[in-house]
Amino acid sequence: MLVGLVKPADIFDRDIEWAELARFATDARPGATLGVVSGRRRQGKTLLLYELARATDGFYFGATEATPVESLRRLGEALGRHTGAPGPVHLADWPSAVDALLALGRDRPVTVVLDEFPYLARSSRDLPSILQHALTPGRPERTGSRTRLLLCGSALSFMGGLLAGSAPLRGRAGLELPVAPLDYRAAAAFWGITEPSLAARVFAIVGGTPAYRREYVQDDVPDGPDDFDDWVARAVLNPARPLFREARYLLAEDPDLRDVALYHSVLAAVAEGNATRGGIAGFIGRKATDLQHPLTVLEDAGLLLRDPDPLRSGRSRYRIAEPLINFYQAVMRPAWTALEQRRGPDVWRRSQRRYTSAVLGPGFEETIRQWAMRFAAPETFGGVVADASAAVLTDPSSRTSHELDLVALGEPPLGDGPRPLLAIGEVKWGRVLGRPDLDRLERGRELLRARPHFDASDSRLLLASGAGFTDDLCHIAQRRSDVILVDPARLYAGD
Repeated sequence: MLVGLVKPADIFDRDIEWAELARFATDARPGATLGVVSGRRRQGKTLLLYELARATDGFYFGATEATPVESLRRLGEALGRHTGAPGPVHLADWPSAVDALLALGRDRPVTVVLDEFPYLARSSRDLPSILQHALTPGRPERTGSRTRLLLCGSALSFMGGLLAGSAPLRGRAGLELPVAPLDYRAAAAFWGITEPSLAARVFAIVGGTPAYRREYVQDDVPDGPDDFDDWVARAVLNPARPLFREARYLLAEDPDLRDVALYHSVLAAVAEGNATRGGIAGFIGRKATDLQHPLTVLEDAGLLLRDPDPLRSGRSRYRIAEPLINFYQAVMRPAWTALEQRRGPDVWRRSQRRYTSAVLGPGFEETIRQWAMRFAAPETFGGVVADASAAVLTDPSSRTSHELDLVALGEPPLGDGPRPLLAIGEVKWGRVLGRPDLDRLERGRELLRARPHFDASDSRLLLASGAGFTDDLCHIAQRRSDVILVDPARLYAGD
């Protein structure tokens, strides 16, 4: 690694991503190499790669939607400036352009970034095959080069397909780096919010996308819990702020989402609490069999997530991956005309119940699952939580079903034994939890202990609330090691 390749101070967090990029870029071994960087828009990919190219004296090129001839001309102009040539470098076609990029690394490892690569590949569909040929083992242009070529893009379905299956570049990449949104703790630190309940409420709207604080609300941060409602009205529901239309743009700018109206309806169904394929179909008036394609497209685009139900084989629940889209579908879309008429404060006052039930509540549940997998100490659950999801538990004796907000599973056993079921949980943002909630979980644990596929003998019972717990429940938790209580303070700072 080059001495002094330190992450720039203006890049928040992203230590792992920077370390991986630095390792790739400074690899001194002979032979050109390929890396792929992907992630939804506004996550800071461009900043990471631009700063990496600058730190390594490399070459950065940001593609735009253009014809192949214009793209080659712009690339030639950028190469001319980078190499100090007296004018633009003439690039007759993409094979000669790729060889020119490989030639940059003849004498030393050189970072070469092609940002927004999908724009180039969609106008020149043979470009991945051209890169495959250029990076063929044994080809002199490859073996004589130490170019570290990084392809970056925000169209997740396209970028995911670059290295998949029988794609031309499969097996050619030495780095495949996703740049995900900041986790809920990093997001709170990025926004400078130290009050846990306020951090949870803000995260439920804007998630962990860095650009939403800097560019989209111009560093307008709630000045404490009492300022939250005013902040939503002035920063999120204000037509003059870029964040106002961002959720719409996220769908409109993805080229794979052609039937935008259908995809909005599917997302609206999920935001309304219809988490199964049948529920979504009923909400939008389609047959469940007709939803395979739109659901798959939304999954590939990184906008919808499908969580298998660990207690019911073959059943899954869908949830929206981007908090801002969920907030838009639940709160903004139903009142869009009023919001465009600048009646944001009135809309927000009327939307409190919808926000709590459709946005904050589900967001809090997912944050608890992330806490269980990423931040909770192994002693908390009696083991490492490998998977955490919601599930539906059926009680045969009463012929009723119970929704479990958390099912935390340990790592699968090496043999054919049952998988450890570390905990089940009840998660409610706006309700004080007490002994009746614990009783329901204890009944659920009894049912699960009778199932042969899980080892629930030492399962713990988790209760999480944004409103607190009864004194009775707190006393029980102090006496019993199998009862876990989680409030926002523990969620943001505890084990």
